[in-house]
Amino acid sequence: MNHFVNLTASDGFVFPAYVAQPTGPVRGGLVLMQEIFGLNSHIRATAEAYAAQGYLTVAPATFHRVQADVNMGYTPDDIANGVKLKAAVESLPAPGVMPDISAAMAHAAQAGRVGILGYCWGGLLAWRAASQLPGLSAAVAYYGGGMTTPAEVARQAQCPVLCHFGEFDHAIPVETARAFAQAHPEVTVHIYPAQHGFNCDHRAAYDPAAAALARERTLGFLVQHLG
Repeated sequence: MNHFVNLTASDGFVFPAYVAQPTGPVRGGLVLMQEIFGLNSHIRATAEAYAAQGYLTVAPATFHRVQADVNMGYTPDDIANGVKLKAAVESLPAPGVMPDISAAMAHAAQAGRVGILGYCWGGLLAWRAASQLPGLSAAVAYYGGGMTTPAEVARQAQCPVLCHFGEFDHAIPVETARAFAQAHPEVTVHIYPAQHGFNCDHRAAYDPAAAALARERTLGFLVQHLG
């Protein structure tokens, strides 16, 4: 049964997370990091899709420290609001939302080894978690906004990492994705002939072929490192 739960971070902050239960044999736990649009229907459906593959999937509401109940679409106004909310979270004193992610990891760990997967801003947070939070067995970042900047490239992951980038991404110049790959030969990096957001079937940028290939690679990576 899929449902919302309240989780408590190490600093006592209480926040919601969407939990999707595996529908068959349990392979492990997965923390699913949202885009800048909140825990919307796309993220919830994505959590359910990974649960169907055997992963107890926990999607924390990473905007909750600055605004509750964020659930947006993909209009220009939604994008503008999401950018503002992301900036507000990024401006929080360190460690920001890392304690929230850690709490989500602890909840997912009841299913075994834990991985983290994120899209856009969530991809950036997944990369940061891979470098800062012990206990992860794998991390997957889809077009992580900002993760090819020098400060993020300087991080060193503590677990295996898989990255997906779009060659025609307006927000992440492909040359910076290639530079990231060169700086991190230990990270598996794939670049697709697609735009930013190519995985999301609610967006005009959706690319079915790229999304299917990235999902196939992601599932193989999760099986390898989680079970």
